[in-house]
Amino acid sequence: MVPRGPVPESGAVERQPYLELEAVESWLGPRPVFKNLSLCLNLGEHTVVLGANGAGKSALIKLLSRELYPVVKPGSALRIFGESRVNLWDLRQRMGLVSADLQANHRPDTPGLEVVLSGLFGSMGLGRPQQPTPEQREQAAELLDACGLTSLAHRPFGQCSDGQRRRLLLARAMVHGPELLVLDEPTNGLDIKSRHQLLETLRSLAQRGTTLLLVTHQVEAIIPEISRVVFLKDGMISAQGSCAELLKSQPLSSFFETPLEVVERGGWRQVVPATLA
Repeated sequence: MVPRGPVPESGAVERQPYLELEAVESWLGPRPVFKNLSLCLNLGEHTVVLGANGAGKSALIKLLSRELYPVVKPGSALRIFGESRVNLWDLRQRMGLVSADLQANHRPDTPGLEVVLSGLFGSMGLGRPQQPTPEQREQAAELLDACGLTSLAHRPFGQCSDGQRRRLLLARAMVHGPELLVLDEPTNGLDIKSRHQLLETLRSLAQRGTTLLLVTHQVEAIIPEISRVVFLKDGMISAQGSCAELLKSQPLSSFFETPLEVVERGGWRQVVPATLA
């Protein structure tokens, strides 16, 4: 079982944009990460942003989560769920996030249940200002049970495996039942069993109506439910379209600048070095 996201009405397909970028320029410290980035991502459309390390993938997530801001200039705009000015509390209700930064920032002595509960407050663990109600504690415990993580409720975060930590963070991200789930390299560092468990959970969430935005450099992490791909390279979009069109040998070889062959089975894809003649 998995945490439930919003379930759309039968036959209904949302096309409400949750992220709109128009000619965005943004900097990380002394260097520009985006110079003229335009992109529109919609609810109800599972999307992967694919790119090598350093392409700007994590910076794109920081724009969406309001950790990074664009340069204010004529002709440039950033809208999240249709709004230029975003209430962070409202954003946390509508969007769940799983990232390496979140995993690194949680105290290793935080019990698993508190990791999940912290998602209610957008905090790292619980302190005096964050006092969940008995109903919220029960909700988090039910979520752990639904995710098969009850045994981790009292286990310190630092004593969990990487796979267990990632699944706890996924439960944390889903504690509000958000419309959108954003995943930054979610399978990095996971062994085969942990990776498959996580990907099957993501499939269930996608099928239940939670919109997924997957940001990764791993083609193998793209679940069959994802239909749209955005190629991001050096802070620019080099191509975007359907996975059926772009996750092929020739487009991926050109994008990653190395000969590749895509092997597809049951909606899953593996990338291997192309056989050289």
